[in-house]
Amino acid sequence: MEGLSEVINLIKGIESSIDSLHKRAESMEKRLERLEKVDSIEHRVTSNQIDITDIKDALERMEEMQSAKIENMLKELLSKAEIKNNSEFTTIHKRLDSHLLKLGRVEEEILMVQQEK
Repeated sequence: MEGLSEVINLIKGIESSIDSLHKRAESMEKRLERLEKVDSIEHRVTSNQIDITDIKDALERMEEMQSAKIENMLKELLSKAEIKNNSEFTTIHKRLDSHLLKLGRVEEEILMVQQEK
């Protein structure tokens, strides 16, 4: 009988060991599930980071294109203004030249009148 009680105690010990192993396995499964969720979140974050960098690159390219367009427009405006200013200066120079000629003629006439006196 003593051998039978030892076998029963051993079986109870094995049963408690199996129960504790079962509890440990369940806790490990829960941990793995959490790790899978974390991996999934990390994957989503890295995917979103890639998307964000793509968006950032696209915005930078758009900004560069706009800067180039603005620069071209400014160059065009400056060249048109320069052409307009040059034509206006040419007109002003011609008018000044004609006034100088008139002044020169008047001076000549004054000198001639003074010499006649």
